[in-house]
Amino acid sequence: MASGQERILRRRIRSIDATKKITRAMELIAASRIVRAQARVRAARPYSDKVTAVIANLASAGGEADHPLLREPAEVSKVAYVVIAADRGLCGGYNNNVLRAAERAIAADAAEGRDYELVLSGRKALGYFRFRNFRIAAGFEGFSDQPSYADAQQVAVAATELFENGCQRVKLAYTQFHSMGNQSVAIVPFMPLDAGEFDDADDTAGSAGGPDGGYEFEPEPAAILERLLPRYAEARLYSALLEASASEHAARQRAMKAATDNAEELKTNLTRVMNRARQDAITTEIMEIVGGAEALAQTAGGEVDLLSDTIEARTADLFRGR
Repeated sequence: MASGQERILRRRIRSIDATKKITRAMELIAASRIVRAQARVRAARPYSDKVTAVIANLASAGGEADHPLLREPAEVSKVAYVVIAADRGLCGGYNNNVLRAAERAIAADAAEGRDYELVLSGRKALGYFRFRNFRIAAGFEGFSDQPSYADAQQVAVAATELFENGCQRVKLAYTQFHSMGNQSVAIVPFMPLDAGEFDDADDTAGSAGGPDGGYEFEPEPAAILERLLPRYAEARLYSALLEASASEHAARQRAMKAATDNAEELKTNLTRVMNRARQDAITTEIMEIVGGAEALAQTAGGEVDLLSDTIEARTADLFRGR
């Protein structure tokens, strides 16, 4: 019959084994989703590059009208942050890294006398800032695993409304995906749009032998730019959502692999402890059986109370001086 300690260890080993199966399954699911997320990032990149190149051509053709998305503010008194996190946990430090980076940026702006607004994407971001009583202008959740362009449009509309109604600058806080083993938190300007990116895109197109702005536009470049700039903002935000999704899956795959390895190591250690406990129990039972058998043998031979007789004999010898 198993001892109490052995039963406890067996129960813990079964629990760890069940947890290991779950973490292993989550690791495999995350690894499969990373491939699709990377493919989506690559597929969305040509559209963003093309929109950037067209806007660069429009700007070179005289289309840099006094558009709010291109106007650099003279003074910044309020900054809006678009923070992209995950809807679920179990992905290591992915959520904490981007949330704390955004919190530090807000504190730095507050030290300079700037107010803030928050547009949050992801259930973890909503819970984090709501628990700490931050002011939240808009929140979105339910699409961090597989964001769509429609989801990016919703977030972009909320950010644009803040930009047009009191926020002189909008920043984007998300996790950039570089490779399977390398992701980094970035807080980058989002609105107003950086005109330097359009200049770089124009230079790249010219160096590649493409057109250098010699288009004829109908209607006027300013009218086309008025419609394209919001699309450009949406494309940038969609690209950030896709990179954040790929980073989330990569972080979850690493976290679940570490959890699976730790579960296997803990199971091995507990199995060794259980085997030692079982050996001790078996040894104790054997000693009890041998002791009982010896006592029965002595009783059957007429040697009753041998220990008492021996003690009395030795005591008598001591008194005789032996």
